[in-house]
Amino acid sequence: MIADGAKLHVAGTARKNPNVLFSKGHSPRHKIELFDRRFYFSNVRQIPDLRFFVCYVAEPSSKPSASAGWNIYARIIYKDLSLVWRAASHFTMLDGEIWVGKGDVRVEIHGDEEMLVSNEATTDLPIEMQSAVESLLAWKSRGSSNALLSLVLKKAVGDRLEPYRDFVEPRERAAANKKNLINRGRAVAKFKRQNDPASLVIAKGFEPDFENGIIERSGSFSKLYGGQLKRFRILSTNKKIQYFFFAGPKHVWIVPPQATTTELSSYGVRTIDVAADDNLFIPGYEYHHFEDTPSGLELYSQIPNGFAGEECPLDDAKADASPWLNKIPIVRKFRHEVLGQKQKSAKK
Repeated sequence: MIADGAKLHVAGTARKNPNVLFSKGHSPRHKIELFDRRFYFSNVRQIPDLRFFVCYVAEPSSKPSASAGWNIYARIIYKDLSLVWRAASHFTMLDGEIWVGKGDVRVEIHGDEEMLVSNEATTDLPIEMQSAVESLLAWKSRGSSNALLSLVLKKAVGDRLEPYRDFVEPRERAAANKKNLINRGRAVAKFKRQNDPASLVIAKGFEPDFENGIIERSGSFSKLYGGQLKRFRILSTNKKIQYFFFAGPKHVWIVPPQATTTELSSYGVRTIDVAADDNLFIPGYEYHHFEDTPSGLELYSQIPNGFAGEECPLDDAKADASPWLNKIPIVRKFRHEVLGQKQKSAKK
């Protein structure tokens, strides 16, 4: 495609000589097609803190039938701790450690403070292709280095959370059309009471359709979660959004839902969001540990207060979030109606 005139775009240091990615062994080995995009993946790469692919996202321009009518973007696709495949928006180095950019940002109020936080779901690859990407792990991973990230990704200065304009602009264009907004931009799911998982309310029509909406079943393996995982892609009753449930030997958790729209950005991610309470999408194990601060040891936790379970056997920085997850009504309903498990008491 490149030889026939397709343009290869790179945000990192390889932007002046993109072909260096091929000469260094990061050529495409696998292809996945979704909507009007082609995703060309290298074999999987591994550095101490990250498992990832170099991915070339090809999108048609004015002449999609001809190679010259394609734009190709080099991206890094990595596996997050929640076991979801994501497209890194940028990266930076903090105290000698890699921090991968997690997409768009939003302002949250914590007490009297305003905090800028990453909206991590904005980097999730489409749910439709998550299992296909997971299957590429059947090919043996190769060791790599931080230098590869520099070749492909734009390196931010300092602790910058915000992505750059190439990530944000397609999202702004999509949001400008009010017809694109899911549930008019309002949350499709929220908890009426703080720290009460049973108080979940889902907007009418946006409930997962466990009876008729299961459109994909797949499997994977996770050492962290104790073995085989079952994965389910499930439509809402109004078919406007889709859910992604994970079920392990002990855990059930939900990935942030996505619209069923087909517009993707050059990062291969959807440009339209589904607003919902983040506490609905806590993975089976989540961060829960004490950190050294100038004021002494302080608890850092992403599990609602009072619901942290036992320490994760493979990572002492995490704890079991099942005491919270198993009291969420749609998790309980999923266990009963999809997994065929008996209902247990919902008492705290």
